[in-house]
Amino acid sequence: MKALALALTAALALALAACSTDRNRTSSSSGGTSSTSGIKGTAQDATLTTKVKSALAADVGLRTLTGISVSSDGPVVTLKGAVDTDTNKRRAEQVARGVDGVSSVKNELTVQAKQ
Repeated sequence: MKALALALTAALALALAACSTDRNRTSSSSGGTSSTSGIKGTAQDATLTTKVKSALAADVGLRTLTGISVSSDGPVVTLKGAVDTDTNKRRAEQVARGVDGVSSVKNELTVQAKQ
């Protein structure tokens, strides 16, 4: 059930990102950036974050881990939270690195034994 919800969330985020356009592109007279570049970057970050979350949820060994938070800043993905073993920490980083569009991963996961 959780995997289905995550898959639907991923599909929605991808659909929203595909719908975003750069219609109102404007530049300042000093050669500045587009006024919509922040929105476009945010949509791209959200799309990449969703792709990484989906990949983590699809991995058999990681799908039961709910303590992983994912964020993106451009092609750099940050993993935060707690996992139960060092093996899962390394596996989460490996899965994230395997997602198309990820250039590097900041693995800030901590290992905490289940109680």
